[in-house]
Amino acid sequence: MTRRDGLSRTDLPVTLRDRAVVPGDSRYASLRSTYTTQSSPAVVLLPESEAEVAEALRFAGGTDFRLSIRSGGHGLSGRSSNDGGIVVDLSAMNAVDVVDPDTRLVRVQAGARWARVAAALEPHGLVISSGDHGNVGVGGLATAGGAGWLARSYGLTIDRIRAATVVLADGRIVRTDAEHEPELFWAVRGAGDAVGVVTEFEIEAVRLDTIGIAQIAIEADRGGATLRRWSEHLAEAPRELTTNGMLLANGPTFVLQLTAVVADGEPDRIRSLVEPVARLGVRTLALEAQLGPYSMLVPTAHLHPNLGQQVSTTTNALFPTLTDDSAGALMEVAAQPGSPLVQLRSLGGAVNDLDRSATAYSHRDQEVLAVLSTFPPAGIGQLSAAVRPLWPHAEGAYRNFESHPTDATFERAFPGAVGARVRALATRYDPTGLFARAR
Repeated sequence: MTRRDGLSRTDLPVTLRDRAVVPGDSRYASLRSTYTTQSSPAVVLLPESEAEVAEALRFAGGTDFRLSIRSGGHGLSGRSSNDGGIVVDLSAMNAVDVVDPDTRLVRVQAGARWARVAAALEPHGLVISSGDHGNVGVGGLATAGGAGWLARSYGLTIDRIRAATVVLADGRIVRTDAEHEPELFWAVRGAGDAVGVVTEFEIEAVRLDTIGIAQIAIEADRGGATLRRWSEHLAEAPRELTTNGMLLANGPTFVLQLTAVVADGEPDRIRSLVEPVARLGVRTLALEAQLGPYSMLVPTAHLHPNLGQQVSTTTNALFPTLTDDSAGALMEVAAQPGSPLVQLRSLGGAVNDLDRSATAYSHRDQEVLAVLSTFPPAGIGQLSAAVRPLWPHAEGAYRNFESHPTDATFERAFPGAVGARVRALATRYDPTGLFARAR
């Protein structure tokens, strides 16, 4: 290994020099950071093929620079950039192809963003449940889980993946599916960042022309009964319904602001599913609904460069159906002075159809994902203290919504035997620990 004070184009293999962006280049300002972190890498590499990704990994493996892999989107955890190291940015590998409209097989490169995917699929009447913002990158989400707008209807994004192309740490390019390299395929769906760089996915989309989208605001009581009723209702609701929202303090009053998505285009069916949700709180504050294509949720208007414009620190927790105690703990977090932003996502339904051993994401018996974020000047210490009431009730965590990964957060995301299997596969496919430098 070599160590240098910095990197220039002349340090790179000839084949990568035209793909390199270094400090001082006109594009560097728009490529240096993620949405949530401001960073200063030594070089950003923009490969355009699996062969160039392999060359970039072989080069990085010959140094001891920190390595970050980026699919081009938000990078909420902040791990897709760094200070002084190498960033491999896949945003130039962004093709979206409908391979077979009849079987709904879609080939998506990892550098695409979900707004572009939705726009490409819309003329075919197809959708893939994705992240909740159009600027989210495909690769980062589709190797961790993908608890999107249609999760209860069609499962996580990883549940629809049928094959993937992976570049391993030694530069080998492998196509993996249920029959070819099945252990790698298992790891790619939930712990992909541990075993390789996934450059392309084959995903089975679903046929869905129109959805219902409702904005619902309800007053939530301080004790947590509203949150418990919301969780209990969603645990038993028809699978067409998925809700994601934010818990906001407004003086002494709390508001649960929800976006409810119905995987159905019939107005009466939409009304029958969203109106009961509006009655779960102390009182209904707002209810508006409309019909539209899936792209309304992740429009191309969401696309933007990531400049560190929303610096934040994030952690998360998974829960079974909320009880008085766990709902009360969430309200305790929301009620603190300078409290974290509390986002709540409904899981269950199709997410929990798979056996917990089917993918590296193993939390197939959880119903609620709580994502908690603080903003400057608050940092990880203040966030950790604020969310402490949740841990006695939480039963896992989601890999992507964690700004400061540690052994403890790894165990929450990959508990017990699952974590041991992930670690073993990381050693098998990345024996030198190249990808560990990205975490």
